[in-house]
Amino acid sequence: MATVEVMKGLGPDVRTIKLNGHVGFDSLPDQLVNKHVAQGFSFNIMCIGETGLGKSTLIETLFNQRFEFTPSSHEVPQVKLKPHTYDLKEGSVKLKLTIIETSGFGDQVNKEDSSKPIIDYINQQFENFLQEELKIKRSLHTYHDTRVHVCLYFIAPTGHSLKSIDMVTMKKLDSRVNIIPVIAKSDTITKPELQRFKTRIQNEIANNDIHIYQFPTDDETVSEQNSIMKNLVPFAVVGSSDEITVNGRKSRARQYPWGAVLVDSEAHCDFVRLREAMLRVNMDDLRERTHAMHYEHYRRQRLAEMGFSDEDKLSLQEMYEKRRETHQAELQRKEEEMRQMFVVRVKEKEQELKKAEGDLQTKFEAVKKQHADEKRKLEEKRQGLDEEIAEFQRRKTAADNRNNLASGTSFTLSKSKKK
Repeated sequence: MATVEVMKGLGPDVRTIKLNGHVGFDSLPDQLVNKHVAQGFSFNIMCIGETGLGKSTLIETLFNQRFEFTPSSHEVPQVKLKPHTYDLKEGSVKLKLTIIETSGFGDQVNKEDSSKPIIDYINQQFENFLQEELKIKRSLHTYHDTRVHVCLYFIAPTGHSLKSIDMVTMKKLDSRVNIIPVIAKSDTITKPELQRFKTRIQNEIANNDIHIYQFPTDDETVSEQNSIMKNLVPFAVVGSSDEITVNGRKSRARQYPWGAVLVDSEAHCDFVRLREAMLRVNMDDLRERTHAMHYEHYRRQRLAEMGFSDEDKLSLQEMYEKRRETHQAELQRKEEEMRQMFVVRVKEKEQELKKAEGDLQTKFEAVKKQHADEKRKLEEKRQGLDEEIAEFQRRKTAADNRNNLASGTSFTLSKSKKK
């Protein structure tokens, strides 16, 4: 028999029951784990940065896997996004990984619209998920979630400060995606310069009110690790798939004439910390934050645009009917406006046609008069030509008569001479 106790401070209706025997619901976490492992997971990474900063190399280094990335040139006329999806498996866990490349970012002379294709892509993935949620027959358990879970923002290792395009882009993206800034190719600057560069970037991010991803510290199991990782932002990373042998062990490194930079060494770069922070420790938090915060913000805006509001104490059907009536009233109003506009356009067209008809009539009368004048002139000219022809015929006849008379006289004279 179970004993019933009243929990202190929660009132008489809240009770806790101590069980005398094993029931079995303590296996619920194991059931959830088995279910999610069987379904698999999806994780989507967007890489933003100028061409040549080693974005593709870093992704291949993160997952220790060769991907089919197409090299991008600096001559791309506008920013193009190239998503690539891969099915990975580590142990018994399946992961559908999507990498979104931003080809041509920062290569244009006019960089004003460089962030627009990126924002449009992120919003479109939110919209696709929202439309799937709004369907009558949903299949979210099999739906491929393409929402961007994390954005790796690659900063050029200038050693000075953030570029204007970096600050503007991160400011536009911070409410839509989890941003983790990284300093690409950090082995190109010295450690003192790198530390000053990190401090300067942290100050610029804070002064411009850019909200990057904050590693959660409320969970005791990861609070210590995330506290350390939080101080390392932006992560100074180096990527490489080449391996060298150091002390009898193979390590990924970048080989230089003066030595080698070991990718997996925390003394050389923050690559290991980035991998742990993003994949091993906070991968689920990135997914959850994308759904509960960024997507939720987008969903509220879209539903508000559709006319839904929590302030209206109406059921979904009543709200839909109200929205439908409002929409029909708006359609009728627009239809009436179009009808009136059509009538006005018809009257304007009739006036234009009448004016054109009057102009044509005037032109026709002018042409008709011109034709009559030309006909009269041609008739007068014909009569003149007929008179000239008659006069010519008369003169010709008279000339012929004179010639005939002259011929007869000469014939008579010659005959009399002969006699």
